[in-house]
Amino acid sequence: MNQKSVVLENVSKSYESVKALTEVSVSIEKGELFGFIGPDGAGKTTLFRILSTLLNPDSGFATVEGFNTITDYKSIRKIVGYMPGKFSLYQDLTVEENLKFFASIYKTTIEENYHLVSDIYRHIEPFKHRKAGKLSGGMKQKLALSCALIHKPEVLFLDEPTTGVDAVSRMEFWEMLKKLQVQGITILVSTPYMDEAALCDRVALMQKGHFMTINTPQAIIDEFPMKIFGVKSNRMFDLLIDLQSIPSTEDVYRFGDVVHFLNNETGFDMNVIYRVLKQKGHAEIVVHQVMPTIEDSFMLNMKKADHFNAVMQ
Repeated sequence: MNQKSVVLENVSKSYESVKALTEVSVSIEKGELFGFIGPDGAGKTTLFRILSTLLNPDSGFATVEGFNTITDYKSIRKIVGYMPGKFSLYQDLTVEENLKFFASIYKTTIEENYHLVSDIYRHIEPFKHRKAGKLSGGMKQKLALSCALIHKPEVLFLDEPTTGVDAVSRMEFWEMLKKLQVQGITILVSTPYMDEAALCDRVALMQKGHFMTINTPQAIIDEFPMKIFGVKSNRMFDLLIDLQSIPSTEDVYRFGDVVHFLNNETGFDMNVIYRVLKQKGHAEIVVHQVMPTIEDSFMLNMKKADHFNAVMQ
């Protein structure tokens, strides 16, 4: 059996009347690349702050490499790396000075663990004498990751590391994470980008402090319970409302340049969509079945969660 690297059991956290986390539980294997996927306000940052011992939960417990986040916080801080969502390095220090400073905190040197950061640092080494505040977003990201790795952590927490970064830098960043995972580091990453979910071993889809589902990205897609149809017409503005008039409609929402239509009727015939839209004056109608994505699963789970909460209230 694989060793559990991170464990949460019924963890809850509130800020006055706002519930940031509500009885969340998950076990993460050693060496796993695990993603927490959800929009702003889902509870991702609160979760990471609890695991990195910056916050205590109101109830429940969490462990990192067997250490309790409350009673063993000193031990945890020695073995984890944490990269917050907001760039938090010293902007008046140079790239090299920041890296040396963080190495000194952990009583190590750049040279001792250079093998961990070499692939990352080579991108920013030409700018090592530039102040961190003068770096581009992608370069700041790489510097922050280098500083989080310089003491050779066993677990790495990355809170929305690619938010606001260009597409090329995002791709490079995930390539770096895959290389770090090979070295045995457990990586927990939070992101609002649904496409990044596919790059993780497993993901938890989060909304309003709850885990809606936890599984591998492919399993989440495979479990999608109904067909999805992509629909377009010459009246896209009216399309959402008109599709909702079809009996047994489960959900309708914009998805890129089309509208995704879900119907919970077994054996639903997409010709029904053509007939209804023509009756309502649409033309240039295009309907085709599409494969579900993580984002489709998130939308469906979110709707079910909202319905459940409404019933409970």
